[in-house]
Amino acid sequence: MYIYNVTINIEESKNEEWLQWMKSEHIPDMLATGKFSKALMTKVLVDEEMGGITYSVQYTTDSKQTLEKYYQENAEQLRAKSNRFAGHFVAFRTELEIISEH
Repeated sequence: MYIYNVTINIEESKNEEWLQWMKSEHIPDMLATGKFSKALMTKVLVDEEMGGITYSVQYTTDSKQTLEKYYQENAEQLRAKSNRFAGHFVAFRTELEIISEH
């Protein structure tokens, strides 16, 4: 199992609008690709020097191959939908391999 983790810092002035968009549109769109079995959204409880509010969204997928298919088939289109918030957020993405769950 793999986790596709997206960490986002959003300006406070756009936080509520962005959070609503994430929960009602973006996360459902990601799950609708059929490439992720679940999504977990968390708030990072650390004050950032640059300000804003930071979140981590973790999308669980079955394999590296499925994640690669997401990059090839869906990533560009889904990322483009966040353009309405351009200039108001920064994001970085990491891939995590699940070693064990207890």
